[in-house]
Amino acid sequence: MIRDNLITLIQQAAKKAQKAGDLPPFDLPAIVVGPPKNPEHGDYATNLAMQSARPAKMAPMLIAEQIVKHLPAAPFIGQVDVAHPGFINITLDAGWLAQQVAVIQANPATFGNSDAGQGRKAQVEFVSANPTGPLTIGHAWGAVLGDTIASLLQATGWEVTREYYFNNGGRQMRLLGESLQVRCLELLGDYRPIPQDGYQGDYLRWVAAALYAEHGNALADKEVDFFRVKAVDAIFANIRCTLDRLGIRFDVYYNELDLYESGRVNAAVQALASSGYAYQKEGATWLRATDLGLKQDRVIIKSSGEPTYRMPDIAYHVHKIQRGFDYMVDIFGADHHATWPDVLAGVRALGFDTDGIKVIIHQFITLVRDGQEVKMSTRRGEFVTIDALLADITTETISGKDVMRSVLLSRSPDSSMTFDLDLAVKQSADNPVFYVQYGHARICSILRKAAEEGFGPEAWADGDLTLLTHPSELALLRRMTSLPEVIAAAAEQLAPHQLNTYAAELATHFHAFYRDCRVLASNPADRELSKARLRLCEAARITVARVLTLMGMSAPERM
Repeated sequence: MIRDNLITLIQQAAKKAQKAGDLPPFDLPAIVVGPPKNPEHGDYATNLAMQSARPAKMAPMLIAEQIVKHLPAAPFIGQVDVAHPGFINITLDAGWLAQQVAVIQANPATFGNSDAGQGRKAQVEFVSANPTGPLTIGHAWGAVLGDTIASLLQATGWEVTREYYFNNGGRQMRLLGESLQVRCLELLGDYRPIPQDGYQGDYLRWVAAALYAEHGNALADKEVDFFRVKAVDAIFANIRCTLDRLGIRFDVYYNELDLYESGRVNAAVQALASSGYAYQKEGATWLRATDLGLKQDRVIIKSSGEPTYRMPDIAYHVHKIQRGFDYMVDIFGADHHATWPDVLAGVRALGFDTDGIKVIIHQFITLVRDGQEVKMSTRRGEFVTIDALLADITTETISGKDVMRSVLLSRSPDSSMTFDLDLAVKQSADNPVFYVQYGHARICSILRKAAEEGFGPEAWADGDLTLLTHPSELALLRRMTSLPEVIAAAAEQLAPHQLNTYAAELATHFHAFYRDCRVLASNPADRELSKARLRLCEAARITVARVLTLMGMSAPERM
C-alpha cells in the first residue's frame, strides 16, 4: 500500500540524513502519513518534522528539508514539497497513476486485498438471536455489520469463521412452548390466555396452523416440550431463510446447551471458585469482578441454581480461544453494553488473554414510515420483520437486500440509526445504493455501446494509458488506487461503514469523469484516447464492483 511504502521511505530518509550528519541523532517518533486537509497540497502528508523538532532541537522546516533531500526515489512519487510550518507534502506521479489501470484489470477479484492477517484464524460472532421469533430490523444491523466485517477480514488475509451463537433451552424456550401450545389449543376450541411474559406474535399462529394440519386433534395430548421443539424448529428455519435473503450464511451454529452438556460451564465455575474469583453470597455465586478492575461484583449463578447470561458466555469465549482463534469479533446490540465487560473479566480470571477479543456494540435503530416512528416489541408481537421490510423496499430497479445493507452500512455502529423507508426506495442521488449501483450500470452501458460501435474489448485492450492526463481522469484514478488502504483501515478499525462512504465518493468521481471526458469520440483522430478511456472505465467498473461485493451487494449491469 502506498501509505505504508511512504512511511518506510520517509523513515529511511530520516535515518540517511542522520547518518550523513544533516540531522542530529535522536529517536524518530512514530511516522504518521495521511491525506492533507487541503487536497491542493498533495495526496499524502506527514508532520514528522514538527514531531521531531523538540528531540532534534531544530526548526521543523529545516528537518523537513533534510528528510526530503534524502528521500529515496520511487515510481509512485511525483512532486514533494515542504510547507510551513514543516509539513512534507507528496503528490503521486500522474504516469504511475495511469498505469494502475492495468494493475486493476489484472486483478479483478482481488484488487484491494492484502495479507495483514497472514492466514491466521479469526471468528466473527453475530446475530446470535435465540429462536423465539422472526428477525427484526434490530437484528439486521448486527447481521450486516458482522457479515461485512467478516468479508473485510477475509480480504486482509484472515481465515474467517462466521458463527451464530444461540440457546434453545431455559425459561425463554419454556414460555415459547407454552405460548405455541395456547395457539394450537385455540384451533381445537380450547381458549386460554397466553402465559405471563409469553410470546403473542402472529408468527406462532402460523406455526400452530401447520402443526394442526399435520396432527389435528392429537395436539390436545401433546406435552409442552413437544411445542417447544416444534416452535424452535419452525422459527429457526425462518431465521435461516431470512438471513439467506440478506445474503448471509454461517459456517457454525453454536448451541449454548452444548456448553452445559459438555461440562464447560461447570468446569469454568469450579475454576473461578478455585482461583478465588468466585464466591458464595446469599445462596448465589458471584464473580469477584472488582478484583478484575470493574466497579461491582456480578452474580453468575442465581440462588435458584440457574446461571445468568454471563456464566455461559464466559465458558463460550474460553472455548473460542481453545478452538484456536487468534482474533474474535463479537457484534452485540446496545442491550449488551453492561454484560460484555464482565464476560471478558471472567475469561481473564480463568487465565486467558482477551486482547484478541474485540466487541462492537451497535446502537438501536429507529424505523420511520411516512415520517412516523414504528414502535416494536418482540414479546408483545409488535415488530416489523426483516422479511416484511425487504418486501417493502424492493423495487424493479434495486433489490431490498442491497437497499437494507446500504442503509445499515451508512453509519458507524456507535451512532444512532434512523431507517427511513421513504428514502430507502427513492431512486435518485439521495439514495446511496442507487447512486453507486447506477454508476456501475452506467459504466456497463458505456462498454456495451462501444462494443455495438465495433469497439469491443479486443479493440481497446492495448489502449495507451499515458494518454490519461485530464484532471478528472487523475482524480478518479486517485480514488480507485486508494481502495487497498480503505479496505485495510476498515478491517483494522472494524468500521465497515467506511466502505459505503468510499463507494459513494468513487461513484462521484466517476460521474465527474464521465461529465468532463468524452469516452467514445466521434472523431477518428481521438480513437487512441477513447481506447485509453475505455480501459479506465473497465478498471473503474472493477473497483466499484469490488466494493459492492465486499458490502454484500450486487453490481447491476442495467438499471
